[in-house]
Formats: sequence, C-alpha cells, structure tokens
Amino acid sequence: MMILCSARHFDPHGRACYAESMTEDYAVAAFYRFTRLDAPAAMRAQLAGLLGEISARGTVLLAGEGLNGTLCVPTRRYTALVDILRAVPGCEDLAPRRSSSLGPAFRRLKVRVKPEIVTMGVAAADPAATVGTYVDPEDWNAFIRDPGTLVVDTRNAYEVSLGTFQGAEDPGTDTFRDFPAWLSNRVAEAKPDKIAMFCTGGIRCEKATSFARRAGLGDVYHLRGGILAYLQATPPAGSLWQGECFVFDERVSLVHGLRRGAAKVCHACKYPVAGEDQSDPHYEEGVSCPKCYHVTTPAQKARFAERQRQVRLAMAAGRAHLAGT
Repeated sequence: MMILCSARHFDPHGRACYAESMTEDYAVAAFYRFTRLDAPAAMRAQLAGLLGEISARGTVLLAGEGLNGTLCVPTRRYTALVDILRAVPGCEDLAPRRSSSLGPAFRRLKVRVKPEIVTMGVAAADPAATVGTYVDPEDWNAFIRDPGTLVVDTRNAYEVSLGTFQGAEDPGTDTFRDFPAWLSNRVAEAKPDKIAMFCTGGIRCEKATSFARRAGLGDVYHLRGGILAYLQATPPAGSLWQGECFVFDERVSLVHGLRRGAAKVCHACKYPVAGEDQSDPHYEEGVSCPKCYHVTTPAQKARFAERQRQVRLAMAAGRAHLAGT
C-alpha cells in the first residue's frame, strides 16, 4: 500500500497545478520494474494523485507485470519522486536513470493501465522468470566487436534512424510486436554464437531476451541500463555509438553525457528529424520534413502551418500550446 504524503499543489477545481517556470531546472527519471502488481487499476488513481502533488509530468504505465515510465519534476522535488516510486510494491530499491532538462520535458501527467508495460504480445516472455545475461556498459564495446556476436537493435525503425551502435542490425520494425518473428528468422539464418541486444533504457531487452531464451534461440545478452547508461558512462572518444538516441519527451534526443541532442520531431508525421535533415528544403518546423513532405496534401500543410503559427503565438505569450498532445 502506498502511503507517502506530500504538500498538495492543486487549483480550486482540484486540478494539479503546473506553475513552475519554463526555464527552471528539471530532473528526468526513466524507470521500469517487472514485478507482480495485483491491482494496477486500483493503484492508478493513488499514484496519479501523489505524482500530481509534486507537479510531476510524463507517463507511467501500470500492468500486472510491473511499471514503466519516464517522468520529470522540478529538480528540488526529485527525492520525493523517487520516494513515491519506491513505495510501489516490489520497487523498494528502484534506481531511475536520471538526466536533466531546462524546463519540463513533458507537458502533462498520464498514468495508464495496460495489459503489458512494453507490448510484445507474447505471453511466454516473462522477464520476472528469466532474462538474458547482462553486459555492463564498460564491457559492451569489446563484447559487440566479437565477430561471432549478432548485435541487434530492438527499437523501432524511426528510433534507429537517429542513431545506433556500430555494426548493429536494424530489424526495421514498426512496432515491438513485429520483433519476435524477425529475431526468430534472423537467428535461424545467421546461426550466431551469441546474441547481444540493446534498447533505450533496458526494458525492451528484458522482454526480448526473455522471449529468446524461452524460444531456445541461443546465448542471449543485453546491455545493462540500455543506451542511456552507455551514453552516460562512455566518453565520445571511446564510443561505438553513432548518432543520437531518440527519447520520448520534449528533448527528442540525447547524446553522450545525456546532453540534449539536435534532433526535433516533425509534428506533421511525428517522426524524428536529425540535425542535418533540418536544412533540407522539405523541412519546415511543424509543417513537413523529408519523410512526409510528398505524402501530405496542400490542405494538410496549410493546417499544420496554422497550428505552428498558434504554437509560436502561445510561446511568445509565455504559455504552453497543447495541440497534438
């Protein structure tokens, strides 16, 4: 039972107030834990209330298999955030991956109940029962340089497009549900000595390696803490990472040291746009990018342009514009 209390910050109508400055330092916490939650639906309202009290923003997913999320809070409230998360059953020692943001990394708070905290759609994949062998960030370079190792990026294609590890294979998937079939076929074809998988923060690899072990696909390993842990621990000069790491918040991408990258999101198609693509003649912020310019109509582009104009007006007036969120 979660019993943590903190000072309330609600308006007269009971809605959580987000009055912090857009230029205030925020702490961003990325976390997950596979642990049995017997009543995630009943927990949702209580967790949302506690997070609202400390002006947390971001998304938390709850399921019978555990919790997964990324949240930001004003830096001074980070300790309270960790206390709230550690009050969830099975999360007493949870250690979120921390980074920073100038201004909030998210626009609102969402706490949702889902069938899975990362959707693969394979019932046999149970990370609480079995997962692959962890490889620490400092050992990752040597491990993936082994020619007998099949190095696999478990993320979706739009994430991989911004950056990945040298020599890694891109499954080209649109959703994580497509990954098990791809992996089974690729292992049957390549017959690798070992399989080394990685993802943003580690959660997808927990499911992917669990699936691989249950399916008898061989010796399976995964990067402990994901790309974020590697970028935090590895200096650029010794890195095998190429590009930027896509993240699901207002920062869009991170680079070594977990500093904000140059990528932006195209609000027309929702795909990330790398820094070099922002000079493409088909890129117009909020309107189009090289990926979607030829598939949207003039009427759609006009609508997107008007939305972007409203966004600029809102920013000039010092208020958030929530269109499309």
